[in-house]
This record gives sequence, structure tokens and C-alpha cells, in this order.
Amino acid sequence: MDSNNNEIIHDFPPFFKVFKDGRIERYMGPRGDVPAGPDPTTGVQSKDVVVSPETGVKACILIPKINGGGQKLPLLVNYHGGGFCLGSAFEEIFKKFLSSLVLKANVIVVSVDYRLAPEHPLPIAYDDSLAALHWIASHSNGEGPEAWLNEYADLDRVFLGGESAGANIAHYVAVQAGVNVPVGLNIVGLVMVHPFFGGKECDKMYKFLSSTSSGCDDDPKLNAAADPDLVKMPCRKVLVCVAEKDWLRDRGVSYHETLEKLKGEGFAELFETKGEDHCFHLFNPNADKAGHLLQKVVDFFNI
Repeated sequence: MDSNNNEIIHDFPPFFKVFKDGRIERYMGPRGDVPAGPDPTTGVQSKDVVVSPETGVKACILIPKINGGGQKLPLLVNYHGGGFCLGSAFEEIFKKFLSSLVLKANVIVVSVDYRLAPEHPLPIAYDDSLAALHWIASHSNGEGPEAWLNEYADLDRVFLGGESAGANIAHYVAVQAGVNVPVGLNIVGLVMVHPFFGGKECDKMYKFLSSTSSGCDDDPKLNAAADPDLVKMPCRKVLVCVAEKDWLRDRGVSYHETLEKLKGEGFAELFETKGEDHCFHLFNPNADKAGHLLQKVVDFFNI
């Protein structure tokens, strides 16, 4: 192999690096997928489904143990984090938190496995995620392609959510759902956990992932305040969770303030975890503070 091909031309630790010959190498390998099926401990069941045969995009559906028919449960459409370039809806680190949420909140979760950048440049992840919401909407008449959603999902109580980059995607999907309302869905809430947004300085990795973005806060995807469509966001309420030691904390706080100014006091709730860093609840799910965060999200489904 030509030694010149081993030259690194883009380097974005801890995510990925790009070599001169076009190869992409991630710093972090897959963290282990959890096979679909019933969890013998919790009774939570999961199923992997194809959302779009054209693109191959899949999703993981999780439901609690349901006794008897006719029971309709709130639905959370979730988007995983990972800097738009890591992770999957089937990984244990994400699925474990969502399973706990399903168990405690008695909700259904559809976790969307959007295609990852840079192999699939942005805005593909956004497009996949929005398309998944419209796929879910196809179940509003009870005759959609997925039986669990037809039978158990209350599409009049739909929540969107995610952490980090996934929260950024969830926000985008929420706004777009106000611009082009999916028939048969009523989006009542948005759960933003340690959300990723941009700043005044260019985010070089985001700019590399999206050739159409400046990577700065003049991009509506990176700054809600720059989005003229923000006012159309259909949610009744938004929960914004931040962590004190997270480098994204101030951007999450600013996002909360933007929503409050636009929609009025009480529209957005801010919940801060002291002494913790970015997405700590995924890496240390048994910690007391992770439990407090989980409970805050659980309580949010009662709005």
C-alpha cells in the first residue's frame, strides 16, 4: 500500500479519522448489539423492523409487558446519540436505558436507526429520522405495517426524544412535524437530554459531515433561535436536561431560554444534574443520579 494513503487528512477524535485514500476509521468500535426478543427480567419485549425498504433504515420497537388487549400506551420516538457518526438503536448502552424507561413509564418506544455520517453525509440522518416519523403516522388508521403499533400505540400521545446528537435530531423532527404535520399523530412533548447545538465558532466536524452547513450558529439545525419555523413546533412542553460538567451545558441552557422566550414561561422545563458530565446516565446507569434523570423523564410522560 502506498504510504501516502496512510496520511490522515481529517481527524476528529474520539469519533473518526479520514485517510488520504478515503478510508474512514472510527476510534470506537461497536459496543455490542442486544438481540431482539423478550427480556426475562423486566418483561420488556423488543422487535427490530424495517422502516424504509428503499434506504434500509430500521428501528427497534420496545413495549412493556401488556396484560390483555385494548390497552393503548403513549409512544416515544427516540433518536440515539453518537455525534451523528457512531452508535445504533440496537446497542446495549442505548437499549438498556430505553428498556428501563419503557418499564417505569409504561410507554412504547420506537428507536430509529438512522444512517450514519460520514459515509452517509448530513442531512441524511435528519431525513431518515423524519421519514421514520411519517412511517409511524401510517399506523394512525390501525392498518399500518407493524402490528405492535396498530394494536398498542396511542398516536394521540406521541413524544420525541434523544440524547446529544439524537436530541438535536429530535428537535429538528419536532419542528418539521409542525411545518408538515404527519396525519394522525399528535406530538405532545419533546425530551432533550444533553442536547448538541452549535456555537459562534465553527464546529469543524459538523461542517465536514454536512457540506451544506456553516458549522456555526447561523445554521437553524445548530441553533433553534436562527430557525424561522421554530414557532411551528407542535409540542405542548419540552424537557431540557443538562449536566453541570458537560461542555454542551450552556448550549442546552440557551436552547431552554430560546423556547421560553418564544413560547412563554413554563413551555420548557430545565433539569440540571450537578457534578456530572455528558451522557453520564448511559455509561453509569446504576448511579443514583442516573436514576434521578430517568425518573425525571418518566414523570414527563404525565403532561
